[in-house]
Amino acid sequence: MSSSGQHTRFAPDRGLTGRMVVTMFVIGLLYVGFTGLLIVLLRGAWPLIVLISGGLFVAQFWFSDKITERAMGAHQVTPEQYPQLHGTVDRLCALADMPKPRVAVADNDMPNAFATGRNPQNAVVCVTTGLLRRLEPEELEGVLAHELSHVAHRDVAVMTIAGFLGVLAGAMTRIAMYGGFMGGGRNNNDQNAAIAALVIPLVSMVVYAISFLLTRLLSRYRELAADRSAAQLTGRPSALASALTKVTGQIAAIPSKDLRQAQPYNAFYFAPALSARETAAQLFSTHPTLEKRLEQLAKISEQLGR
Repeated sequence: MSSSGQHTRFAPDRGLTGRMVVTMFVIGLLYVGFTGLLIVLLRGAWPLIVLISGGLFVAQFWFSDKITERAMGAHQVTPEQYPQLHGTVDRLCALADMPKPRVAVADNDMPNAFATGRNPQNAVVCVTTGLLRRLEPEELEGVLAHELSHVAHRDVAVMTIAGFLGVLAGAMTRIAMYGGFMGGGRNNNDQNAAIAALVIPLVSMVVYAISFLLTRLLSRYRELAADRSAAQLTGRPSALASALTKVTGQIAAIPSKDLRQAQPYNAFYFAPALSARETAAQLFSTHPTLEKRLEQLAKISEQLGR
């Protein structure tokens, strides 16, 4: 086919790039304003604020892949242990002209996959044993192409940074509430402490709410962008649509207890860990609805003439 050349790389996604830039700009403004307010209110404690906020940021960004892997029980696997999985990743990376990430497997019956890491050179792509057991080779290829798209577009790093502000807001509230009030002088210590005790939790909640909504909005768009890139790279949108339908249906059947344990990591997953009841409440979801994702893949299928 003469058009195959244009689908041999993950196409740049201007919509995704634009949204990531705007989200990071707004979150950056929030971060600077929030840190500035803390320094004004807790004047004597400003070195502690800078140290903690800087330390938390570096740790979350630098070790995001290790933290996520450990939290989800993933372990790196060799080509000898999982030849088909490594073979598919090798083929897709060659097709997309990108460095091969580390490949990991999580012993978990919930069919899912995720990618994490601060850049393509330090990325890891992980699938669960539940996913490997349930998907056909073509469906697995679609899911892996989706995850590699996240890596190629560097949106894993952006989501890690974007999510940091919420972590900082919570940490600073706890520090403030547990006696982090050191005013500028002996006479106004009590007054400063009283103001800080009122203002910091309130501002933290507002900052957290705004960053939460912004990251959820960006997360839903990045999932659609990854579906689009994966379908164009593999040239098989129907295989990805089949995987999506299968995975979403199977996740809804997983016990609620297991889904609750997985939910803190929904932003990383290929499909959110939601029960059938919860899928209706999508306003704060990290992922677009299944219908929206399938509708987009159907359009791409038409465009590819398949």
